[in-house]
Amino acid sequence: MPSILPIALTDLLHQRGVELARVEFKATWDADVVGPQVLATICAFANDLHNLNGGYVVLGVAERDGHAVLPPDGRSAAELAAAQTWLRGHCHTIDPVYQPVLSPEVFGERLLLVVWAPASQVRPHQAPLGARAAGRGYFVRFGSSTVAAESRPALLTQLMQLTARAPFDDRRALLATITDLREHSVRAFVAEIGSGLAEEPDNATLYRALRIVDPVNGHDAPRNIGLLCFSQDPERWFPGAHIEVVRFEQGGDVLDERVFAGRPIQDQLRDCLAYLSPLFGLVTTKQADDPQAQRYEQLPGAALREALANAVYHRS
Repeated sequence: MPSILPIALTDLLHQRGVELARVEFKATWDADVVGPQVLATICAFANDLHNLNGGYVVLGVAERDGHAVLPPDGRSAAELAAAQTWLRGHCHTIDPVYQPVLSPEVFGERLLLVVWAPASQVRPHQAPLGARAAGRGYFVRFGSSTVAAESRPALLTQLMQLTARAPFDDRRALLATITDLREHSVRAFVAEIGSGLAEEPDNATLYRALRIVDPVNGHDAPRNIGLLCFSQDPERWFPGAHIEVVRFEQGGDVLDERVFAGRPIQDQLRDCLAYLSPLFGLVTTKQADDPQAQRYEQLPGAALREALANAVYHRS
């Protein structure tokens, strides 16, 4: 059975392309202890306090210093089936009711269960406080931990302020239709990241699984994130959705200007990186007391990619 995750399992386990705060690993499963912990974390990801688009809980993988211990021990098929049944039933105790995506996976012949909890549009949610406490509480992610928001008044206030306010990228674009999404771009993306969704033949199912559309009055409407990443020209919908690069001489005069536009935002990012990378070549230095020349990059490629990606995706 192909994976239904919007990320390759290998990338998820190695935390490539996903922040530490968005992944939690659980080595074992039992309904009395681990179950309530996972339920609270699902609630926290659904509340999505910091607009990171939810997160993942991986059952069958131990954690050390915030990272997965690989290869994983995995769990038995019976344990994971029991975990799925328990989670499906107990997610109805989350208020408002919230159901994550449960995806059984195989990694190195070991059986895992990945719980994908996207950000909710009906937050804030409450989950049971656990077997030893009555009632429900609001849960949020604080760093890489799940905490009760009531224990930190500032976090609870932030969460309450998000009520009925969907993040910009999750909002529906009611003036657009799904025909404004480029099927080729969507399929190229899922193939590039190694998602099992690349095997999904139906476009409507694929778009819903990626959370780039939402149902509206019996039909699907694109979300803003879908138009930013998969429309022919994002600036048609979002004026200013382009990248400008200006190079200055040392004295302050402009050397040249480049504008990257007319393509999905991730393609603009690639074009901009391809333009900038050759500008930061190797620097060679020599010291009088050292016969060996020292060579280093003016700006390492990884740092350049990180800085530019953050500037684009966080509009900063």
